[in-house]
Amino acid sequence: MSAAFAPRAASTASASSPPSDTLTHVELTHIEKRIENWIRFGHHAHEQLLDRRRRILSFPPGCIFGFVRWASNDFGTVASRLDIVRCVAPGDGYQTLPFIRPGGEILLRVDGWPKVEKFLQHIDAIEAIGIDPAKVAPDHWGHVAHRTSVGFEPRAYTAERHQAWLKRQECGQ
Repeated sequence: MSAAFAPRAASTASASSPPSDTLTHVELTHIEKRIENWIRFGHHAHEQLLDRRRRILSFPPGCIFGFVRWASNDFGTVASRLDIVRCVAPGDGYQTLPFIRPGGEILLRVDGWPKVEKFLQHIDAIEAIGIDPAKVAPDHWGHVAHRTSVGFEPRAYTAERHQAWLKRQECGQ
């Protein structure tokens, strides 16, 4: 795993506020060079430390986050995965995912370290233009997933696209 893609997560949370039943809970594990699950982007509402290797981050409904899972054994990497997930409100439909309770709406899903690394670079490019990936239009993640699934390069997310998304949100669409 590349050091350029070290775990990062933004938060406005306080460690003392208790989680509510409306939150989506993500269990993160970090066992050096064995299992590394981390949040690449997103704004959690609560953090619970289980032990020095595990913690649970809780996200409110509607929040979008990037969840990276990586595992290896004595022979190298055995699993690499990136999921971009939107948290659902109680009563909404959702897809189940390992380590995410109850689940969420999967906006993008990619397996294999070369592909994961490419998507992490896409996220870095969005951050480089000053846009929080958690605030990107959900449709963009679907666009990226669909274009790459058929071997095409996805269109870059631009400041103009982001402004159009923000205007659509203002209009309630």
